Amino acid sequence: MHALNVEPSDPAVEAHLATLRLKVPHLIGSLAATVDGLLIAHDLPATIEPTGIAALAAAQLSLSQTFVAATHSTHLQELVIDGGSGHIVIYAAGPTALLGVLTDAEAVLGRVHLEARPAALAIAAVLSTPPQE
Repeated sequence: MHALNVEPSDPAVEAHLATLRLKVPHLIGSLAATVDGLLIAHDLPATIEPTGIAALAAAQLSLSQTFVAATHSTHLQELVIDGGSGHIVIYAAGPTALLGVLTDAEAVLGRVHLEARPAALAIAAVLSTPPQE
């Protein structure tokens, strides 16, 4: 397993989240967290508590990964939850982190995936890079 370079609020990760906001119509917000549920960075409205959402996203990712393993499927890349009034999409961001994206009901999931999948890969790359001294 790779070491995770997590700062209290990683500016490089924040930049990827801000770019998602610009590129994805109907985005409510996004966050990056460790698979243990620790918040790395977020771009969520004040009405959504980010540390709790980070923990819930990590728990959901872990549960879904267990389900995928139990059915002899390949590695879980993402999961989509349709909440009726919007979507929650959780992407694996490498082996140690995740990207969570919240949208309203008008969001086009294809567009969300088009922008968020590369963002998850970029966040994984940022977090696996050794810190500069």
